[in-house]
Amino acid sequence: MDSLTQIVLGAAVGEAVLGKKVGNKAMLYGAIAGTIPDLDVLASHVTDTVTALEIHRGFTHSILFSIIFAPIFGWLVSRFERYKDIKGWSWLFFWAFITHPLLDAHTTWGTQLFWPLDLRVAYKTIFVIDPLYTIPFIICVILAMRQNKAAKKRRVYNKWGLILSSSYLVITVLLKGIAFSKFESALQDQGITYSDLDTRPSPLNTILWTANVDTEAAYLVGHYSFFDSQPISFTSYPKHHEYIDSFKENDKLQRMIAISKGWFTISKHNETLYFNDLRFGTLSMEPHAENFVFQYEIKTNADHNINFIETPKNRADAKHLISDLWLRIQGN
Repeated sequence: MDSLTQIVLGAAVGEAVLGKKVGNKAMLYGAIAGTIPDLDVLASHVTDTVTALEIHRGFTHSILFSIIFAPIFGWLVSRFERYKDIKGWSWLFFWAFITHPLLDAHTTWGTQLFWPLDLRVAYKTIFVIDPLYTIPFIICVILAMRQNKAAKKRRVYNKWGLILSSSYLVITVLLKGIAFSKFESALQDQGITYSDLDTRPSPLNTILWTANVDTEAAYLVGHYSFFDSQPISFTSYPKHHEYIDSFKENDKLQRMIAISKGWFTISKHNETLYFNDLRFGTLSMEPHAENFVFQYEIKTNADHNINFIETPKNRADAKHLISDLWLRIQGN
């Protein structure tokens, strides 16, 4: 999830663990702990694109990281804070650390919760930014923060923040199940043969859902809103995996394929090849749009060495997407 959401979650968890004893400092340290796992993004400044993608939401988002580093941070904080309970501070950091990847596991990218096992947990029930999750949560945390540390209302407000946000996550699982069945029925009604079906919510909401459908020569992409009145239609994106046949055994390419879980297309523009990660869609609701959210230029040399360079995003496209999403959410 986005940094603000993780800060709010960390603050609420910190309050639940130590708020009654240290007041707002519990929220402060919980908020700090809630952001620490995402420091893995700094890897992009010191390594290549593929390795940085592999590192992101890896070790720092694992159960092992929480177990190892929670007591270390707990000990450090207890050294200079008036409250000296190492166990208490350790529990605060542990729960703030572990709830971060548990929340991230609901997003499309997922987390390597069981690192070092090569298994990424991704339920794909919530977009990385979702106002319906974050806004009620942050209101409850702010209300709690304004109360005295011994006040009963403080614990009540914080508890409601945790209950509302967790309940919303449960609801997103149910919504995903309904959307999945709608896509299945549409594919059956249209006589489409496919080998895999992957669904996720569209940006900023859980009303409009997107499906990626794996067919023999192409991926189909469809959208379904709970306010739709017309049948679901699908747009075809040719795979064009033949474009990379000459270097398909390259290590970096194989790692990128693994990162995308096989959901990728290859496009060509002016003899330049692009690797498109299909899981995150495009920055447009227009059919056959090719401005993919995660698109990488494939740079090769005579020795068949490969580098992947992420293509820059157009801010205007993002603004246009939000406008299109609002219209599409309302139904087809």
